Amino acid sequence: MESIRYGIIGVGHLGEIHTRLAAGIHSINLAGVYDTDEKRSASIADKYGTKAYRNLEELLQEVDAVSIVVPTEHHLSNTRKAIENDCHVFIEKPIAENSSQGEEIVSLARDMGKKIQVGHIERFNPAFLALQGQDIAPLFIESHRLSQFNPRGTDVSVILDLMIHDIDIVLSLIDSPVKTIDACGVNVVSESEDIANVRIRFENDSVVNMTSSRISAKDMRKMRLFQKNAYVSLDFLDRNTEIFKLKQEDNNGDEEAEGHIQSLGCIGVGDKTKEVLLEAPECQEINSLELEIREFAEAILEDRPTAVSGSQGLRALQVAEIILGQIRHPNLQLT
Repeated sequence: MESIRYGIIGVGHLGEIHTRLAAGIHSINLAGVYDTDEKRSASIADKYGTKAYRNLEELLQEVDAVSIVVPTEHHLSNTRKAIENDCHVFIEKPIAENSSQGEEIVSLARDMGKKIQVGHIERFNPAFLALQGQDIAPLFIESHRLSQFNPRGTDVSVILDLMIHDIDIVLSLIDSPVKTIDACGVNVVSESEDIANVRIRFENDSVVNMTSSRISAKDMRKMRLFQKNAYVSLDFLDRNTEIFKLKQEDNNGDEEAEGHIQSLGCIGVGDKTKEVLLEAPECQEINSLELEIREFAEAILEDRPTAVSGSQGLRALQVAEIILGQIRHPNLQLT
């Protein structure tokens, strides 16, 4: 099988983007779309040269995999139908409305031998992809994800709206169980948290400090990683990465000659003097969502794990729920 038959469930704003991108991916044969709004479904299908299905089960019988791009409260019901109809599933983040539903999705996919990919798109941001091949072992992480106010998305807390992106990135970087979580947040313009700050300590003593806000005067999506002999700066908005590190004795200067590493001078005195290097890995110009969908299709074709598995998406949601619990019930203890 050189391509997979693919469907899109939900063709609102983001669902249309899924449709457009899927239609242009070589490893995908876009078989059709479905939406409860039949007029919208027909319009999108006509626009991208595919078929609009009036019945979800009919679409599921014609495809190998689907993108589920519907409100989070409908993730479980749509995913269950897809998996029971022998389909692999791409689910936009978060994986489900709550961790109990997420556990059901992960369990069902495992029992039926189906692949799940959760749409944590920042995993496909060029700034994060530039870390591939780097020795990353953070001791402290600080992130700021700030957004100007947009009424769309305010039906959920900023934790599930914005911070969950950084939660997923952090969990992918630190391979250790969570030890403690301290969180605070406030409602400013909506009925749920609009700004929040969280401090997480892991069993390996790594510490993370995250701030998310959707009432900022300007957008910011930055993360800073601190580890032994190195500091890494990620800008998810400008899509660039900088790595500041101390030159090791075994460095022969070959990398510096390539031009993407430069010396910033020395720190220390005497025999403790060390040279500081700045490395700016190449950040490719890519469409992150297109890469995300293509990687999902290729994981199916090659029968390999997806980039962000259902279990990983579930863990991010579980941590987000603990954070929400800490904010809304300050005396809640982590178990």
